[in-house]
Amino acid sequence: MIDFSLPSELADLQARVRRFVADEVIPLESDPRQGAHGPDASLRAELVERARRAGLLSPHVAPEYGGLGLSHVGRALVFEEAGVSLLGPVALNVFAPDEGNMHLLEEVATPAQKQRWLAPLAAARIRSCFCMTEPAPGAGSDPSMLASTAEPDGEHFVIRGRKWFITGADGASLAIVMAKVPEAGATMFLAPMDAPGIVLERNMDTLDRCFPGGHGVVRFDGLRVHRNDVLGEIGQGFRYAQVRLSPARLTHCMRWLGAARRAHEVAAAYARERHAFGQAIGRHEGVGFMLADNQMDLHVARLATWHAAWVLDQGGLGLAESSRAKVIVSEAVWRVADRCVQILGGQGTTSETVVARIFADMRAFRIYDGPSEVHRWSLAKRILKGLPE
Repeated sequence: MIDFSLPSELADLQARVRRFVADEVIPLESDPRQGAHGPDASLRAELVERARRAGLLSPHVAPEYGGLGLSHVGRALVFEEAGVSLLGPVALNVFAPDEGNMHLLEEVATPAQKQRWLAPLAAARIRSCFCMTEPAPGAGSDPSMLASTAEPDGEHFVIRGRKWFITGADGASLAIVMAKVPEAGATMFLAPMDAPGIVLERNMDTLDRCFPGGHGVVRFDGLRVHRNDVLGEIGQGFRYAQVRLSPARLTHCMRWLGAARRAHEVAAAYARERHAFGQAIGRHEGVGFMLADNQMDLHVARLATWHAAWVLDQGGLGLAESSRAKVIVSEAVWRVADRCVQILGGQGTTSETVVARIFADMRAFRIYDGPSEVHRWSLAKRILKGLPE
């Protein structure tokens, strides 16, 4: 018989995070210090301080940097609970892109780079951004189209190029930059965002507004980066991108699963209380079936997330596993959010509940970290080649 029960320490931690989000985070959801480009620095600082006092800050990071060193299964539990509020991942310092960048630095950075950048990131004293995506004709879903260049110049590299949809660029202290070194290929570099040669051109207005700093357009005009600030090995940028992106796709699944659960709970409560045609609307099959479909989608999404997390804990998450989980979960939670808007009717299109906000913020998840179509294409190619799952 398979035992699906949680270890007591994880069950206790899950309950702690659930209480923390309910008591300390959700009451701040209507705080006016939020705008089109996410919560401002003062609101983030307050949220972070609350998590610090609760002993819940950066739970994914190794204990030597102040975290809890959670396994990926542990993260699945905690990140889902954090995601119940759109401000929860900000409070626990597990939001994108910082969470993925911390993972990458733990895996690849030198001791000196970790001390300079990972330590303050884990302490939530600074934010970071990951500069990879480019406007046409540069790299988007096809990373091989990388157009930004890093020309060697003595002990330095000179980086030129333009990036966009760079989450958190506005207000970040660290940029992880992907650029192409002649003869070597894609390489990652670490640079302070206030370095000469980095220009934040503008912030892009997008559907979502839960990420601190929004999404920026960044230009590199002769940015000089010392060889000591190369992240990992020269020419290994695409390999390190997978070190970062495969787990990052999964942690997005974890957080958005919490948000979808919250939307479902709001819609279910409304369906019990709102009456039409002589009974609670949830008793009408049109609404009741949507609630049932929500529950099934949440169940499948959680199974896909936990299975992928378990695989990662066993020694690695393959590209196929990452792609499959990302598509299953991103599309399932989107269906949940869409049905919740429908169940709430006119209320679902307003700020009267959190559902409209979740609906808008969640939509992009089917696009970033690889759109569903690209992941399906990747899976199909493996199937046709007869490669193992």
